[in-house]
Amino acid sequence: MIDDDEDAPAPSWRQRPKPVGFEIAYKLDGDVLEIDRTRAVDRIRLSGVEQVRFVFAPGNISAKGYRTQLRLKDGKTVTFGNLSWRSLTDLDRDDARYHRFVSALAQAIARANPQARFIGGKPRPVWLGMALVGGLSLAMIVFFALRAFQQGQSNAGLLALLLLAASFWQVWPLISLNRPRELATGEVPDDLVPGRPAGG
Repeated sequence: MIDDDEDAPAPSWRQRPKPVGFEIAYKLDGDVLEIDRTRAVDRIRLSGVEQVRFVFAPGNISAKGYRTQLRLKDGKTVTFGNLSWRSLTDLDRDDARYHRFVSALAQAIARANPQARFIGGKPRPVWLGMALVGGLSLAMIVFFALRAFQQGQSNAGLLALLLLAASFWQVWPLISLNRPRELATGEVPDDLVPGRPAGG
């Protein structure tokens, strides 16, 4: 819940979305989301948010990337995630604070625009394409492994099985977590917004 104490600091989140570039600060100010990009500050009225989407978006370095996307009535989007770059090779995660901020933001949007849609996962056509490509890729590895064993190439077959296990470990979360689903107004899904405190 958002703390109603007037002395409590406004819910905020800071992220450096790219290895090279400025940090972006997000802060809730009543029914306005303030976005400080260092060189410019944008103020977005939450009543203008028509859709909130949560997705699983692993990157090249981390398999634990998640994003929240706001789509405004004018067609513009605002996207931020739980990962922040410290350097070219190092990422920072603060899932607990990310969850607190996203939860506060979701509640504020639900109050400002009760008609806003809350959605989990990718758009259905995108998700179906991902599922198809992922399934075909895994099927090809299985076929290669079977052929290798049939031809007596045990080492190649075992290597294919290891590749299959590694691929499944990466592909399955991408498909299962990103399945399209409608959420209740203001709902924040724990599987797409990590960091909820135990018992919270």
